[in-house]
Amino acid sequence: MGVETPLLTNNHSNHEDEKPVSYVKEFGHESKRLWKLAGPAIFTSICQYSLGALTQTFAGFVGELELAAVSVENSVIAGLAFGVMLGMGSALETLCGQAYGAGSIRMLGVYMQRSWVILLTTACLLVPIYVWSPPILEAIGETDEISEAAGKFALWMLPQLFAYALNFPIQKFLQAQRKVLVMAWISAVVLVIHTFFSWFLILKLGWGLTGAAITLNISWWLIVITQLLYIFITKSDGAWAGFSWLAFADLWGFVKLSLASAVMLCLEFWYLMILVVITGRLQNPLIPVDAISICMNIQGWDAMIALGFNAAISVRVSNELGAGNFKTAKFAVIVVSVTSVAIGVVCMSVVFATRDYFPYLFTSSEAVAVETTKLAVLLGITVLLNSLQPVLSGVAVGAGWQAIVAYINIGCYYIVGLPAGILLGFTFGFGAEGIWSGMIGGICLQTLILIVVTSITNWRREAEQAETRVKKWGGGSTGED
Repeated sequence: MGVETPLLTNNHSNHEDEKPVSYVKEFGHESKRLWKLAGPAIFTSICQYSLGALTQTFAGFVGELELAAVSVENSVIAGLAFGVMLGMGSALETLCGQAYGAGSIRMLGVYMQRSWVILLTTACLLVPIYVWSPPILEAIGETDEISEAAGKFALWMLPQLFAYALNFPIQKFLQAQRKVLVMAWISAVVLVIHTFFSWFLILKLGWGLTGAAITLNISWWLIVITQLLYIFITKSDGAWAGFSWLAFADLWGFVKLSLASAVMLCLEFWYLMILVVITGRLQNPLIPVDAISICMNIQGWDAMIALGFNAAISVRVSNELGAGNFKTAKFAVIVVSVTSVAIGVVCMSVVFATRDYFPYLFTSSEAVAVETTKLAVLLGITVLLNSLQPVLSGVAVGAGWQAIVAYINIGCYYIVGLPAGILLGFTFGFGAEGIWSGMIGGICLQTLILIVVTSITNWRREAEQAETRVKKWGGGSTGED
């Protein structure tokens, strides 16, 4: 990410020949643009992540088995589905963002409908994993007790799977147009409703896992339905022109791009979730699984900050490349990297400072709390690394590099990091700490490679490729029917 003298920018215009301004001043301008997108996106991500995390927290006050059941279902079953849906939906970040930057507004609605067709079909294919989750969990090493409880909860969570299929294309559609405040308000209202009814059904009425499933499903569908009503009523400034048979045109080409996006993001999203699964194979796994789950809960909340920056930089890069403003796209990458790392340092410091206290927010078990405190150092390091890594992935999505990053992820995560974690955890007897330490090594390697790839990128050529991509996917005619 070499530094060039940046340029003041205006969207939807080619302004690469405008007069240069001071580096510090332009950093401030770009930072303001970034936060207008990242602020609401972070808030939305935290609210939506908190739906599952709060359910997990309330389950922890019911009992250790209930906490383990919700944790494993969230991390493994729903986590797998979330990764697939988020990944496949992220194809829209490239297409919608670059089409919007090029002024081809009408195609955004068509892209979203194509994504719905693909994701709803994928959701149907994932149903058997929910139905037969107990034997699947047992096969990967979970105890019979945890597998049965998590499997029952997974079956009740099938409606959430189809909410994911509709929600992620909607989010990418709105993000590309920078309508992030709409999603933030909707998510905030739903979170308030979810918190009250989770307490009421799970603890007050004593419905346990049944109450958890009811509130979590309803909350996700409230988000989907409210966002759809907004799009249908406002027409999203012309981006929504109604349902169209074009949604079924060139589906195979769209599937290929969606699969590349899914592979890239799933390999990232599942990586730390695998921690919970591997930890389940340790002797006496209930306490380590609960401790790892609490740490993953904290890490997940922190990751929502990085996910907000991921969305923001994806929009900035795709919009600017679509408009032909390659220097602005490059400078946006520098600004978001500096900002996210600074926030990562602060979050790591908070984890270190509160490591003796935060476990008790999630459990009343002294043994689980002590084990969680032991893992807090690794949690802090992971929080710092994950401040930059998702941001660089957002750059890749905005520029359309999904396939390249997928190969990088396979090598770093699953050929280096995961085997190292298993070796340290089981062969050398370091347990959960060893498993996590090895996997941190994979994150370090992947982050370093992405820094190098981003640094040597020819951004002028990326802008030219974005123009070609917009024309290929039907945007060259300005999206008019």
